[in-house]
Amino acid sequence: MILNQAGTRRFRAYTSKHLDQLLQRAGLGDDERLKVRAVATVLPFRTNAYVVDELIDWSAAPDDPIYRLVFPQEDMLPAADVARLADLLKAEAPNAEIQAEANRVRAQLNPHPAGQKELNVPKIGDESVPGMQHKYPETVLIFPKQGQTCHAYCTYCFRWAQFVGDADLKFASDDIDQMVGYIRRHPEVTSVLITGGDAMIMGEPVIKRYIEPLLELEQLESIRIGTKALAYWPQRFTTDPDADDTLRLFERVVESGKNLAFMAHFSHPRELESTLVESAVKRLLGSGATIRTQAPLIRSINDAPDVWSDMWRRQLRLGMIPYYMFVERDTGPQDYFAVPLARAYEIFRDAYSRVSGLCRTVRGPSMSATPGKVCVDGVTEIAGERVFMLHFIQARDPSLVGRPFFARYDPSAVWLTDLRPALADRFPFEPAEALLPA
Repeated sequence: MILNQAGTRRFRAYTSKHLDQLLQRAGLGDDERLKVRAVATVLPFRTNAYVVDELIDWSAAPDDPIYRLVFPQEDMLPAADVARLADLLKAEAPNAEIQAEANRVRAQLNPHPAGQKELNVPKIGDESVPGMQHKYPETVLIFPKQGQTCHAYCTYCFRWAQFVGDADLKFASDDIDQMVGYIRRHPEVTSVLITGGDAMIMGEPVIKRYIEPLLELEQLESIRIGTKALAYWPQRFTTDPDADDTLRLFERVVESGKNLAFMAHFSHPRELESTLVESAVKRLLGSGATIRTQAPLIRSINDAPDVWSDMWRRQLRLGMIPYYMFVERDTGPQDYFAVPLARAYEIFRDAYSRVSGLCRTVRGPSMSATPGKVCVDGVTEIAGERVFMLHFIQARDPSLVGRPFFARYDPSAVWLTDLRPALADRFPFEPAEALLPA
């Protein structure tokens, strides 16, 4: 491992050009490695030396959960698609031919779920504002151009389309004045989420360019930063050259009177074991920021109650606030990672029952679907019918927030669109004219 003069580790990224060598370390044979490389032509691969050397248990690979968290699997895509791509790689076909086939497969993977392109892009007059999303009245998402990568990519990431090099699939902008101008035109906006990618991939001089103008907006109550840096590169807050300057910037946000909240992604308890994480969390909390934790429920990585209860307790001990258990979104290799909603509720309920009240700030399992964040509250029987109980934590239509509704019990359903209304003719978010004649 390369060391800098202070004896701390420098960031080193591994990309698809390193993939075959790393797969050999996992004990995969020639044919297996070729198929994984085929998957990696469609879905992005990136990791780093900290994840590879500190988090993955290579003696357990390829079954190790952190390995599965960052390395593609050969059965993540349909076998026929993988076979075609593998044949092209084996034949050393021209890159344009390989990319054309990869793009064909990507188009089938719902790269922008929940109306991100059609419903969430804001406008000033008739002009779309790139690099922003505005789904809920009070919250705007900002996608800084320089923050649209990560220290490592999760195999389940619902924003995978940001990382495949296709401009048509990417949200990003560095027009800060336009972003601020849009927020000024919408006084209902009280919260900004800086997301990506990962905002903490940016150095302090760059992230400051996005944050400082927000401090002048009196309407804003909070600034949120979505990040997995605490799990994948905690050195960003401790020993990186600009770590101290970054923390001073965060202190300025808090001193301005705005709440600064980090939405930290932790997918497995092992990501919390390092003393580097403890130090990073302590320094970040010391700036006056809060840290709320969230992650999706992912088959083969964290689909067990003890994983979640352990994770929430560790987070609480470190001073973080358990916030969300998400349902894997309807994009990318959803079929590979998804856990049925009935099982997701059981896992959440069992984990929730094993923690103290201070951990029960967590909500879930929650689907970030087109109409809003839908929480599965349980399974029960009403008037002789077995049903899912659900409610909106957040909604595109604010009148739906907190409103309970019911769906027919379906043990195989993995997403809101798999469900059918129960005890009513339609879901509350469906227009009456959408009903079909009997």
